[in-house]
Amino acid sequence: MAAVKRWTVDDNHNVKEIHKVVVYRFSVCDVDDPDLYAADPMWKWQNSDAGKFVFEHAIETPSWHRNHNILTMGNEYIIVAELELKKLSEFYLRWPS
Repeated sequence: MAAVKRWTVDDNHNVKEIHKVVVYRFSVCDVDDPDLYAADPMWKWQNSDAGKFVFEHAIETPSWHRNHNILTMGNEYIIVAELELKKLSEFYLRWPS
């Protein structure tokens, strides 16, 4: 969820709350080149309605991260984005899962 937050101030001196959140998560089994296998789900998500919304409204370009899952001996991928509180609320309302 929204664990890290920061604030910015716009030109009109309005404070905006920014949250860094995981917007997409998936797993890839134990393969020789997991990044190659992860490219297709990331590309499909980026071109979905949720992905387009995140890329359009993110403060900075979203980033992806790979973590090794010792329980499944596979890899877990996450896409992290920074969104304003209003846009984050809209994202959760439109795509609750």
